[in-house]
Amino acid sequence: MKKIVFATNNEGKIRELKKIFDECFDKNSFEIYSLKDIGVKLDVEEDGLCYEHNAMIKARYVYGKVKDYIVIADDSGLEIEALDNEPGIFSARYMGEDTDYDVKNNNLIERLNSADSENRAARFVCVLAVIFDNFTERIVRADWEGEISDKILGENGFGYDPIFYLREYDMTSAQLSEELKNKISHRAMALKKLSLLKEFKDIE
Repeated sequence: MKKIVFATNNEGKIRELKKIFDECFDKNSFEIYSLKDIGVKLDVEEDGLCYEHNAMIKARYVYGKVKDYIVIADDSGLEIEALDNEPGIFSARYMGEDTDYDVKNNNLIERLNSADSENRAARFVCVLAVIFDNFTERIVRADWEGEISDKILGENGFGYDPIFYLREYDMTSAQLSEELKNKISHRAMALKKLSLLKEFKDIE
């Protein structure tokens, strides 16, 4: 059985990734761990210029600590078209890493309402970098298209979910059931792509 560690400190991401992983992969082929499970602290500067760079920075750092694991690192963000795709790769650090997401979300709504545009289009981006235990590196990316709500709605999910509005469901991501979100989100799409890689197919 292969061991996989998710290289993130974000507990919300870990919960989502684990649940989605079980839907996309043969659970009998893998054991899943968090950084906390294996006693590794992700102490690395995410100074890449794009999601792909930052995801691989994290994956390589953790892989250097635990070479007998397959390492999967996530870098994701919210891009708002009318705000020049902000906060983008700085989504986790927008207004400061310790700033409450209610404050961040209200700030983005206010900025968008003040912008000289009626465009509320936005997308969630998820990039997954994986390093296999034979040193092979792969990257996949998925975009989840939506809009920015004019108010915070919903209590599910985390982060920017309460302002990411999905017109086809007439709900924000935070109003979706966990089951539905884990089928259609950017992380779900990215993990599905990851599961189709030849390296994983060979394991399963």
